[in-house]
Amino acid sequence: MIELSGVEKQFAGQVVVHPLSLTIKEGEFLTLLGPSGCGKTTILRMIAGFEQPTSGQILLDGTDLTSLPPNRRDLNLVFQHYALFPHMTVEDNIAFGLKMKKLPPKEQRKRIDEAVSMTQLTALVKRYPHQLSGGQQQRVAIARAIANKPKVLLLDEPLGALDLQLRKNLQSELKHLQRSLGITFVYVTHDQEEAMMLSDRIVIMNSGKVEQIGTPREIYATPKTLFSATFVGENNIFSMDGRLFAVRPEKLSVERNPEGCKRVGEVMDVLYLGSIHKLVVQLEDEPMTVSIVLDISDDRPWTIGEKVGVNWKTEDEVVIGP
Repeated sequence: MIELSGVEKQFAGQVVVHPLSLTIKEGEFLTLLGPSGCGKTTILRMIAGFEQPTSGQILLDGTDLTSLPPNRRDLNLVFQHYALFPHMTVEDNIAFGLKMKKLPPKEQRKRIDEAVSMTQLTALVKRYPHQLSGGQQQRVAIARAIANKPKVLLLDEPLGALDLQLRKNLQSELKHLQRSLGITFVYVTHDQEEAMMLSDRIVIMNSGKVEQIGTPREIYATPKTLFSATFVGENNIFSMDGRLFAVRPEKLSVERNPEGCKRVGEVMDVLYLGSIHKLVVQLEDEPMTVSIVLDISDDRPWTIGEKVGVNWKTEDEVVIGP
């Protein structure tokens, strides 16, 4: 559906997006994930047409978009702050783009009704943005975008301004909406959990470069670089015989008797987090602490300062690059 071919972006001679080639499939939910300033929003803006790539080309469904203005591209961008018109009702906000396209009134009506029912806004069509909650405004922004029937919906941190509980609710709504619409979603976030929950594939970005592309499962189970291993989920990084490898906290085990264990350390902290509890262990002769998630049925009492052994299976080591 979208193809980026050698797309690079420089601002005043500074490279903010290193040459990037990426194919996004039709109907896919693809997330660009990374810390602030890593280039993910710039990529989204280049796809939307608000930024011109310094080099490379962008294709949508086989058509070269690189030099087309935003309004001639068959895609819509949903911003973090929704950009709704405050003096227009929900219905008029959704209709705005359709009027601009001069669609016949009958077709406008049909599309508004579809978008409203898909985003569950039927009871709110006569309200103004200031009468809506953050989550409802978010849904209006999405309804306005999908009424245009774009081939691709671009979403730039659309849940960033919402509180945690509302984000959780809207995440599952978004996923459901994307599945029922079958539209390709390209989503930008710095929230790892959100990316893992929503995406078919994730592109991990760091300093304008792609660190790894893969499904949530691949990214979690087999991170390819040190950045990927530490940015998504918690990880323990070990170095041994000149190689670097990661072992997830749930793959480590802790023993009362340190003899014969791969590492020895001292319990620094015991954390009870409801459904899981974990130990933080300071390793001997190494500057690092490791996190160990204990099995829920493991009710052995641990005391801070206690000496313990840390073990893991060799097959749970994930060797990572630089």
